[in-house]
This record gives sequence, C-alpha cells and structure tokens, in this order.
Amino acid sequence: MGMHTMLLPDVGEGVAEAEIVEWNVKVGDTVLEDEVVGAVMTDKAAVEIPSSVTGKVAWLAGEVGDVIAVGADLVRLEVDGEGNSATHGGSSSTNESADTRQTEVTVSSVVKPNKSPPAVQSETSVQKTAPSRTAVSASASVPSAAKNAKPLAAPSVRKRAKDAGVDLTMIAGSGPAGRIVHDDLDQWLEQGGSAQRGGKAPNNAVKEIKVIGMRRKIAEQMTLAMSRIPHITIVEEVDVTNLEELRVELNTTYQDTRAKLTVLPFVIKAIVEAARELPEINSIYDDENNVVYQHGGVHVGIATQTDNGLMVPVVKHCEVRSLWESAEQVLQLAGQCRDGAIGRDDLIGSTITVTSLGPLGAVATTPIINHPEVAIVGINKIAIRPVWDGQQFVPRKMMNLSASFDHRIIDGWQAALTMQKLKTLLEKPAMLFVED
Repeated sequence: MGMHTMLLPDVGEGVAEAEIVEWNVKVGDTVLEDEVVGAVMTDKAAVEIPSSVTGKVAWLAGEVGDVIAVGADLVRLEVDGEGNSATHGGSSSTNESADTRQTEVTVSSVVKPNKSPPAVQSETSVQKTAPSRTAVSASASVPSAAKNAKPLAAPSVRKRAKDAGVDLTMIAGSGPAGRIVHDDLDQWLEQGGSAQRGGKAPNNAVKEIKVIGMRRKIAEQMTLAMSRIPHITIVEEVDVTNLEELRVELNTTYQDTRAKLTVLPFVIKAIVEAARELPEINSIYDDENNVVYQHGGVHVGIATQTDNGLMVPVVKHCEVRSLWESAEQVLQLAGQCRDGAIGRDDLIGSTITVTSLGPLGAVATTPIINHPEVAIVGINKIAIRPVWDGQQFVPRKMMNLSASFDHRIIDGWQAALTMQKLKTLLEKPAMLFVED
C-alpha cells in the first residue's frame, strides 16, 4: 500500500488560498477515481475537487470553514501500489508528481467586479486576501446546555431541581463557566418555571452557526464596501404611471414572441442613457492606486437573491442591447444563479449595479455599493399615491429610486443630476426608444 497526496489545485487566476466549504467524504471512506471528495470556495467561485485515483481516505486538510493555500495538501489516500508520497504520521512529504490537475468550476458565490482599464479587452478580476479569522469564545451568560451535554451544577442544586421537576438545561447559569447556582434556580421558580406548575418554560437554547462559504464572502464584500467607500445616498420619487401603461401594453402585444418586461429592463436602459451624459457613474475606482477607469461599455450587475445568498450576475454591454434583449439576459442569468448553473464569466466585470426587492420592496432603501464600482441604483416597490396636479389630487403609480454613490468620485451635484436624468427617462419612457 502507498499514500497518494492530493494538493489544492490552482482554482483560478490570482487565487492564493481557498476556504473548505464541504466534505463529501470522511476518514476511512473509500473513494473512486473522479468522485468528488469536497468543495472549496475562493473570492470568485466554488470549486468541486474530484479524486484523481481510487483509494481510502487517510487524512483531510481541515474542517469546513478552514482556509488553506493553493498547493497545500488537501487529501491523503491509501492506494494500491507506491502512491506519490511517503506514508507517515503528522505530515506528508509530497513530490512533484502529487496531483495538481485543474478541476471544473461550479460557481455559487458573490464575485467582486474587476478593476480592468478600458484598453484591456478581457475581464481581469482582482484578488483580495481574505481577512484572518479570530476564534470567539461563548459568553458566560449562554445557557450551560449550549456548551455541555450535561448542565454544570452542584449536587444540591441538581437535587432541588429534580424535586421541583425543573429541567436544568432550560436555565442559564450565572456562575463560572455557566454553572447553575441556587440563585438561578430560585429565580426560575419565582418566575413560574416549575414544570409541576405547568408553566411554559422560556427557550434559552443558543444555536451556533458558523459563517462560511457564500455567506462569509457576502459578509467580507459588504464589510469592504462599507469600510472603504464613503456613501452618499439619494432617494427620488418617480411617477411610473406612463411606464407601467407602456410596459403592460408591450407585454400584451408581444407576449408570444418576446420576453416579459419588468421594470428592471427600463431602469437598465435609463442607466445607459444617463451614463452617456454622466460617464463617471459607470466607473471602477482602484482606490489602492488612485485610478478611476471610466468604461465605455455599460455592464450592469443584477443583485439576485438565491437560496444560498446574494449573487450578482452581469448583463454585459447593455449600451448595445434592446429592451427585450436586456430582459432576456436578466431572466436567463437569474435562473442560472438560482439553479446553481451560472458561469464564472457571468459573475465578473460589472461597472454599475441595480438592486431590487421586487414586490417586497420598501418605500426607500440605502443600497451598498458593489466595490470597486462607484454607483448602485435601488428599485423600490410601486404604490398608488395621491399626487397634486395643480388643481386636485389624482391617483398615480409612484416608485422611489434609491441610489448610492462613492462620494470620493461622485459629488452631490453629480449624484443629483444622475437621479434627475433617471427620473425624467422613467417618467417619459418614450424617450428610451429614441435611438432604437
């Protein structure tokens, strides 16, 4: 028998490390060649790792949530023959023949937009080093049942609890290390917590959930954006009565031949027109090198909610797409995100982002900019409101737009001009078709 060591492969350009997000095997399991042993996640994507040989799992690199470097030992397998590394306890001496082959990428992560200058044709993403993680100890006020299978308590306390019919796992201990003392039991009984009295016990259970995978990437991206971007947010009220009438008419007319239109494609088209006059909103800011890249192409990221968290697929070159082409792309990319079939290239390269909560949308929101972009437009829900027309109040379909801008690049005046341009185009939607 020999030992075969699988290394964490190079899972993407510029990627130096990856987080273990799933193990499909455990020590002692037998795996077949090409069987997926687990998955890792980078800033760009989730990657399934297949086994290159048939063997028995002897060692795994770590637990779910651990971060390991590209090229480090990932899995060690006992195999027939000599294998590719020496078998010994503690560590593996891996030679150059260790398995480093590339794997197919299945994407299921939020991806940071790239910072490519306009002259570069291919989209090049920027890798950020994941922040170090610090272990957090539980508070002493956490119920002892959350830390130990058996609550900590003195024998005399246990006897009193047993006589009173009290389940000690329901009591939060105030003593050292969460130990339940007589005062805790007295307080519980005074509050009617006795099981014999039929009192309803409060739920003191604490569930510990490790933040890993996509949720951790989302947290890192949001922290990065809020810590480095000084946001200025403007909310503008828009009368979309005419737009809604047009949208319904177009959907009725072309329901059998074209994609169904929502408000989103109209907003995308309005952003394209606004970017012609205010190109600074369609930019990437490299704040490490103090360079702003104004893009000619308008690549709109669409914030999409999935069962695993928020993803941002990108509708590329909206400046040359028709209303229906944008609608088709939005539907296609959103469906691929929710099905877990989105490609990596469809998650990079955005220059401005649109976010919407759909029918659950609020009156106003404060969207967070998708770093390193400089602007994001939020769509809020449509509601019928009374609007004064100069003589009387009339019912109109109104929608608020909430847009945030990077105040280092976009001044308040430019932000206001952008919002007024979007407002004008959406209130007079015929203007969106002038060049079609």
